[in-house]
Amino acid sequence: MVQVAFSPKSRQDILDIGDHIAGDSRANARRFIGKLMDHCQRIGNAPLGYASREDLAAGLRMAPMGGYVVFFRVLGDMVRIERVLHGARDLPALFRQGAQHKATPSK
Repeated sequence: MVQVAFSPKSRQDILDIGDHIAGDSRANARRFIGKLMDHCQRIGNAPLGYASREDLAAGLRMAPMGGYVVFFRVLGDMVRIERVLHGARDLPALFRQGAQHKATPSK
């Protein structure tokens, strides 16, 4: 098993998902986020067994969980969770947008 780390964006995604579910039920939000975090940790058991999404970004892989998709990269002996998004979102547009932000120099 390799170490699993979370990008700042993935941490925010998880907080946003929890907040959204908590609007209906705090207990359900806690339960779902717990399952989601367990799922992310299990990715470390066999990260190369998940589907590649090179079409979205270099080195990207995905691990679906219900209606959500965990996007991650294998970086040596570590898995980095990059994003956690609902599968109904326009995923290519979100990753294009992220790539454009990285390409724009900071002032």
